[in-house]
Amino acid sequence: MEQNRIDRINELAKLAKQRELTAEEAAERAELRKEFLADFRKNLTDTLDNTYIVDEKGNKTKLEKKK
Repeated sequence: MEQNRIDRINELAKLAKQRELTAEEAAERAELRKEFLADFRKNLTDTLDNTYIVDEKGNKTKLEKKK
């Protein structure tokens, strides 16, 4: 997510503390939050996909997904 979109989320959050957001602003904030969370989840999944557990003997085991 680009920095300008993150800045806009922060700007809308600041406005929401000062006054009630308009319907358009609230919809924009919801869409930006949805996009931010999707990017966050993707990045976390990518990180966990490349994570290995190393035991006492030095054996690497790939981290497996929970079922």
